[in-house]
Amino acid sequence: MNHLTGIREKLTEAEALLITDEKNQRYACGFPFTDGCILVSREKAWLLTDSRYTEAAARAVGSEVTILQFDNAHPMAAILKQLLQEEKLQKVAAEDQKLSHAAYTKLEKQLALALMPAGDLMTQLRASKDAEEIAFMKQSQAISEKALDETLQVIRPGMSEKEVASELVYRMLRFGSEGNAFDPIVVTGKNTSLPHGVPGDSILQPGDFLTMDFGSLKGGYCSDMTRTVAVCSSTDEMRNIYSIVLDAQLAGIRAAKSGIPGCEIDAAARRVIQDAGFGSCFGHGFGHSLGLDIHERPNLNPREKTPMPENAVVSAEPGIYLPGRFGVRIEDVMILRPDGSEVITKAPKDTLLTVG
Repeated sequence: MNHLTGIREKLTEAEALLITDEKNQRYACGFPFTDGCILVSREKAWLLTDSRYTEAAARAVGSEVTILQFDNAHPMAAILKQLLQEEKLQKVAAEDQKLSHAAYTKLEKQLALALMPAGDLMTQLRASKDAEEIAFMKQSQAISEKALDETLQVIRPGMSEKEVASELVYRMLRFGSEGNAFDPIVVTGKNTSLPHGVPGDSILQPGDFLTMDFGSLKGGYCSDMTRTVAVCSSTDEMRNIYSIVLDAQLAGIRAAKSGIPGCEIDAAARRVIQDAGFGSCFGHGFGHSLGLDIHERPNLNPREKTPMPENAVVSAEPGIYLPGRFGVRIEDVMILRPDGSEVITKAPKDTLLTVG
């Protein structure tokens, strides 16, 4: 996998782009572990790395990318400076949104060159996924759902949040995940009112909610899903809140398509929760883009005026959180098309599931 052609098409003023962010390097040439940088000009590309990765990189990137090795005697910046001089590249863009100010200015000093800010060039490119990226994300999602299915079979009262989280993580790895897309959120009881609660020692009790938000990695690409279930039993109030959240999610999914701003998709879901009288209990956005990073752009929230690109992969995750009592969130992932969305999450959600 590489996206060098797309990057080159974006090089209008700059003669080359210097990529230092690890995820953007993977996007550019398909190799994730450079510990260095990639330079992409309008005709060529170079990957600068050290001896730990040169052989693996050569196998991964193919002949389109020239691999240069740096070491203590030949620092990366010195090799890069010489390369720029040899190729007569003077208008070089760098990732100002990823580098710290100190790192950016240090690079300019080392290269004896005033760098051009790349701005959101890479963000724009990564917003729309190609077929290979989508395939990885579908595989990642399938792994997460297999892990959830098995984990639901072992959940019992008396388990801790940490124990449930460990069951999910173990199973995701066993089914082929390359790691966690993010640290799992597994919370129960009153902790379910915390949208980003951290798994702790709280014990699952009959009659409580359990919320699990987690994701796998395949080919470096993330999945993301949330399911809220009841432990042993649920009240009418719990089922009612769950139903409202589900209706809101489905309304957002029905409204979702490329070409419209994220705020419109968010509004369709938010309206359901507001009309039910819980508008103040839904503080975050309806969803976010994801890919190599678990949170990418553009997003589905009240502030997002950017039209969503075709083939953006986004989450659909409304919630209602009653502080000190409980919360409910349901999350799927969908691919935006001009005529609607394709939901790639298949795990059941139509009714509140009871476990234990």
